[in-house]
Amino acid sequence: MKLSIITINYNNAEGLRKTLASVAVQTYRDIEHVIVDAASTDESIDVIREYESSNRSHVNPLTIIWSSKKDKGVYNGMNIGIQRASGDYIQILNSGDMLAAPDVTKRMMEAMHQLEIRDSRLENEGRIPVLYGNMLKSYDGKTIINRDTCGNGMYTPESFLYFYKGTLNHDCAYIRRDLFEKYGLYNEQMKICSDWEWYVKVIALGDEEAVYTNIDVTIFDMNGVSESGGKNAELIKNERREYLEKVLPASVLHDYDVFAFPILQYQRLKKYHLWGLVYFLERVLFKLEKWGVLR
Repeated sequence: MKLSIITINYNNAEGLRKTLASVAVQTYRDIEHVIVDAASTDESIDVIREYESSNRSHVNPLTIIWSSKKDKGVYNGMNIGIQRASGDYIQILNSGDMLAAPDVTKRMMEAMHQLEIRDSRLENEGRIPVLYGNMLKSYDGKTIINRDTCGNGMYTPESFLYFYKGTLNHDCAYIRRDLFEKYGLYNEQMKICSDWEWYVKVIALGDEEAVYTNIDVTIFDMNGVSESGGKNAELIKNERREYLEKVLPASVLHDYDVFAFPILQYQRLKKYHLWGLVYFLERVLFKLEKWGVLR
């Protein structure tokens, strides 16, 4: 089974070198690496050529496809890469991000096979739509261990609440390539949330399944454009809100606005086995109201 890894880059030679090095050492070799450079003016092209030359001398070389010309932005670069890819699955691994270990691709492919065998429903329907693992975070050269995916284990992509509050990290996900043919490519009108919008369309609204496996897949560069703090926080909030207002009826979105946090509180209490106490107190209040003690 072939994996297409797509790397987009612009004037980030140092980060690109780390990304390419992490792919080059993978023990799983049925990899097609599509590199989309946006006409960088630094040493990025030299880095790609060195990578390509080194790959040729490998006993079992990877397939490398690359280009360098101006594009229309981050998601346009990703879409160019997706259109050039021929693998069964696609992973987006942008410049600066790294695969967490030399055997991570092999482990993910083995997990894919094992999950398909165990889950008869998935086996009947075909290959897993999206398989995702853990994303580790790197900020200023320091790696932060953050194995919990969005929701801290309290809710999953089967729930729209998952995407109302967060997203599925795309760098640690293996996406079946034909999903981009069925649901379309990334929305290039969005500056920072198009991968989130695509997941909402495919998983939350399209009912495709996202399957989790406890494997550390990538180390994500938190200095990148999609880092959620600081100057990007307001842009993320606005882009997501605009899309939610398009796809959800006003009454439904209102309910999410009002009740999303209480639901999270309930799930947190349930996770730590405190819900029984809350339930008991609620029943006491109910009886006191019924007997007229509280009004």
